[in-house]
Amino acid sequence: MPEDASTDTFTEHRSLLFTIAYEMLGSAADAEDVLQESYLRWSAVDPATVGHPRAYLVRTVTRQALNHLRAAKARREEYVGMWLPEPIRTEPGVSEDVILAESVSMAMLLVLETLSPTERAVFVLHEVFGYPHGEIAASIGRTEASVRQTAHRARRHVHARRRRSAPGSDATAEIVRRFLAAAATGEIQPLMDLLAPDVVVLSDGGGKAVAARRPVTGRTEVVQFVLGVYRTATAATRAEPATYNGMPAARFLTDGDLDWLVAFEIQDGRITGLYGVRNPDKLHHADAVRTLDRGGPQPWRP
Repeated sequence: MPEDASTDTFTEHRSLLFTIAYEMLGSAADAEDVLQESYLRWSAVDPATVGHPRAYLVRTVTRQALNHLRAAKARREEYVGMWLPEPIRTEPGVSEDVILAESVSMAMLLVLETLSPTERAVFVLHEVFGYPHGEIAASIGRTEASVRQTAHRARRHVHARRRRSAPGSDATAEIVRRFLAAAATGEIQPLMDLLAPDVVVLSDGGGKAVAARRPVTGRTEVVQFVLGVYRTATAATRAEPATYNGMPAARFLTDGDLDWLVAFEIQDGRITGLYGVRNPDKLHHADAVRTLDRGGPQPWRP
């Protein structure tokens, strides 16, 4: 395929391909590696043999992501402390697509971590992108009957464990603003009022930055934890609002450098979860705004 033509075709579908790879891997860095490998394979293809370029690219990315996911499973078993997905900065408009916003939320990505690689691929392709079982079977080298069984098993597993939250909006951003203001001034009761009784904090330092090794649960414990974190922050640290993974979030910068990032899970006007990422390896590209795409209502069709 001529280089310009292959590049243009790949670029046209890049947002869709990145979204699929990221949802399968929970890592933007790994997703970018998958896209690079997939592009190299795509650029070597004879265009006369490809009837539907987008379907071909999705199959290629799916297979490469599965290979990466199987290798990542072993690495994550040795991870120091709690593992959280690599956060991605998303456009505020991502919340307009409810399915997409929920599928990239921290809570959903953590649930997907509990699936086998094949279950995860099937769930993502079918439940998020709407691919039919036959198309998925062709992508992962399984029979359609097998894919149907896997889809049923994965869906039941996810639905039993999923945590729903409100996507980023003016209302949720205001809750985060009030939370940050109360935390900065050490006001305990306003913090308590903003938290759900069963609120949980999950922190990821990866052994490279200070973070809680276990979940912190309950309003009293979470308030103590948050105020403790604020007491250790330097005068040069400031917080700014943002949207990550379709969720309201706060970026904490020290001397202008991103030190840690917190995404807020909010339901019925209360904060139910805080996902704090401090592992510097997961913050290198956290400034880049990612465009996500589900490829339209029927992405498998020409």
